[in-house]
Amino acid sequence: MISSKKKIAYLFACTLTLLYLLWRVFFTIPWHTSFWLVAFALLLVLCEIISNITAYIVIFFRLRVSKKQLSQNLEDVPYPVNETAPAVDVVIVTHDEPIDLLQKTVNAAKKMHYPNQQVTICLADDGNRPEVSQLAANYGVTYAGFENNHEAKSGNINHALEQLSAPLLAIFDADMIPYSGFLNATVPIFMQNWQTQHETENVPRLGFVQTPQSFYNADIFQFNLFSENIVPNEQDYFSRDINVLNSANGAAIFTGSNTLFLREAVDAAGGFPTDTVTEDFELGGLINAAGYVSYSTQTPQASGVTPLDIKGVIKQRRRWARGVIQSCQNMHVFTNRKFNFVNKLVFINSYFYWWSFLRRLVFIIAPILFALFNQPVVLANFWLLMCFWAPGYFMQHWVLGDAAGPIRNERWGEVQETFFAPFIVMPVILETLRIKQKKFTVTEKESTYSWRDRIYMVPFLILWLLTLAALIKFNYGKFGSEILMGSVITFWLLTHFVNLTFCLFIASGRPFLRNAERFGRQVKGQLEVGRLVVPLETVDMADHGVKFITPTMKSKVVEAGQHIALDLTGTDGVPIQVHGLVVRVIELKGQFNYAVRLTDTGRNVDEQNEYLHLIYDGFNGTLSVEQDRWITPLDELWMNIALRFEQWQKSFNRRHETLKQRGSSK
Repeated sequence: MISSKKKIAYLFACTLTLLYLLWRVFFTIPWHTSFWLVAFALLLVLCEIISNITAYIVIFFRLRVSKKQLSQNLEDVPYPVNETAPAVDVVIVTHDEPIDLLQKTVNAAKKMHYPNQQVTICLADDGNRPEVSQLAANYGVTYAGFENNHEAKSGNINHALEQLSAPLLAIFDADMIPYSGFLNATVPIFMQNWQTQHETENVPRLGFVQTPQSFYNADIFQFNLFSENIVPNEQDYFSRDINVLNSANGAAIFTGSNTLFLREAVDAAGGFPTDTVTEDFELGGLINAAGYVSYSTQTPQASGVTPLDIKGVIKQRRRWARGVIQSCQNMHVFTNRKFNFVNKLVFINSYFYWWSFLRRLVFIIAPILFALFNQPVVLANFWLLMCFWAPGYFMQHWVLGDAAGPIRNERWGEVQETFFAPFIVMPVILETLRIKQKKFTVTEKESTYSWRDRIYMVPFLILWLLTLAALIKFNYGKFGSEILMGSVITFWLLTHFVNLTFCLFIASGRPFLRNAERFGRQVKGQLEVGRLVVPLETVDMADHGVKFITPTMKSKVVEAGQHIALDLTGTDGVPIQVHGLVVRVIELKGQFNYAVRLTDTGRNVDEQNEYLHLIYDGFNGTLSVEQDRWITPLDELWMNIALRFEQWQKSFNRRHETLKQRGSSK
């Protein structure tokens, strides 16, 4: 709930921003300069206007939710008493993903809890692969093979839907592994909506429930900046904050997976749209246009893989950017009367979001033009800036910080926008001009950073060098009041310099040493050492590895190099016996930690499936879900400099030692 005093402060910030923008438009354009400089100055003003519009749309939604008390409680909704849970179809969509990845998703889908046994799991494979058909047979699920699919993911799903008829439909991407509680977390929301419709008039029908996009591995920002425990996944800000805000207004956006639909709503929208590369975004909009509301929950109910190679991430974002622009054009979001006011704001905000990358480049270039090339794009002296710009800027940033949740602050968002900006601007412009990319490309999830990715450092290095040169040239030889008068330009140059430094670190990558992700899992079990049975508890688990401690035994119980058997307690008490080699024993805080490389993950298929379920049934607790507010950008910058210097030093020492050994052997 936002207090009245804060609402007044928010309104005051909006007023100051409006005054600033009016001043910018009417009094600061350098009309007397060259055509290109005037064009850039107008572009800068336009970017500022759009930037403020998108910021205040979010603030408006937060105020609206507070005023109308629209906040939802969609967590732990119970099943209505004396009501039978409906049948559910679960579609897992696959194209060319590896079988071992697909197996984890199918296994998890089979283990979802639900009071009604009428759950049909369908593996929709437009690769029509025999090995996928065999996987479906092994797990006893329906297989919908499809050849010659020319309509990408939508065509694959629409083909599978021809064989299904349940009133509720769940969609999962091949790499999105559902948690056992997915159906119990989403189906009751529909049943509650049906019950309310029966009891009360004019209750809107619920079209779909979106659960957050969640990932069990660190993204490129977390991993490359050594920030797995400092900041959440970059997509969490939208999934667990903005889309929940959209949900409170009945207009959550469908993000492609981990979603439960009313089948009737999908049919009313004409099925999954085939004229866009972001069928998810457009289908959600078409369902809203058909008169249905859409909700989004805060708690993840599935986790997938986010790509770690920069090329894959950029390709993914280019597709999303093109798709959203394309879908907004298809749905005529600015003029479509089927969308109510709130729906339009949600989609317009989504549309303008992809233009934010252009504004980020414009904001970086503007102070460089003035400081390095003496080309002013804003006509204003220092004191006018202090009167018009400073109050609105700092009040707006206070409002955004105050209204924001714990997931991400604005500064971190600037770093992420800066990183994507050089690669997304052109696709957005081309798509706006209706120069389309119709081919759907699946993002490669198993690639990691390679030396070729260093090519993506080039635009950041150029901008970084220009910014550094501008900082030096602009401030060289200045003293006292001269420094004060140029402080606004220096402020922006320093801000962009820090952001670009982070981007250089992101693009420079980080060595990837693990073959599989580790999951923070505390599973009870026991270890037999001779005739002694020692209780154990796992610290983390991976596909082929376990780390455990022996809480009741402070002395060392096994040595590195020993082969051991671990008896673990699976879900609902199911026993699992795994075997492996102890590869490392480390004492931490008076407790020995044992790292084991597994040679098998169970004595039979059922135990192996249960072991997979232990790992993937839940969020990866080794990753952060909130930003650590105690760590500032400068702290993080220094940490990256120190860690990268340490890595470089180790690499140098290894090379020196190798050369030394080669020299002595000659």
